[in-house]
Amino acid sequence: MVQKSRPLRRSLRPLAATILVLSFGLASVQEVLASSVEVRLLMPVRARLDLADKKTITVAPFLVVTEEEGSVDAGGVDIEDEFAGYLTRLLKRKTHLKVLEAGPVDYPTYDLQDLAANEEFWRYLGDRTQADLILTGSLDFDIQDRSGYRTEEYVSPFDGRTYYRQVLVEQTGFEYDIVMEVFDGRSGKRLYSDNFKDFKRFEGESVDPLTGMFENLYSLEDRISGVFTQRLVETSRLLFN
Repeated sequence: MVQKSRPLRRSLRPLAATILVLSFGLASVQEVLASSVEVRLLMPVRARLDLADKKTITVAPFLVVTEEEGSVDAGGVDIEDEFAGYLTRLLKRKTHLKVLEAGPVDYPTYDLQDLAANEEFWRYLGDRTQADLILTGSLDFDIQDRSGYRTEEYVSPFDGRTYYRQVLVEQTGFEYDIVMEVFDGRSGKRLYSDNFKDFKRFEGESVDPLTGMFENLYSLEDRISGVFTQRLVETSRLLFN
């Protein structure tokens, strides 16, 4: 049976050692590596969108996907409203863009694929709001009962022997699935589209839905803001004396 080859994952140190072996020989490598220093650097990563001539943006209502069967009720939390507020605060804090109110939006269709292709509608909305960019998409926020039994060791106080028993563990899972799309307010063309997902698990059954929701969003914040702003990513480099 032929095994599929797997991609090699090499750190900087083994790779540097290979280069040095070819150049100087093993004895010289040991001396050079002994005097090397690994440093951590912050490298800039460009924003996914070019905002050079963009000054304004509006957050249009996101389409909320119907809850799946078996999911737990969100406890009256308005998912779309909370998310729109979060995006507005994030854009104001992380970008130079002025956030304009979208006002009531009457979508011609609630099928996201068909809606994204409707350039005439996005031109109309851009003209009405006077926004250079329009941010919208779809939301799916699921609260799931993840309670179940797990096996754990138990040492008997009577005979000192170790036994195994089933213990009920109450857990709640929060899953966020976000499709983000950005449209040009003048041409109506779609400039960007991506899917962001996150899952968080908490002990207990009565976890506040807002707590779970914002824990998901905090985990995704760097990726979401990276659409509009440059961000810094930590990486390592090997320096030789």
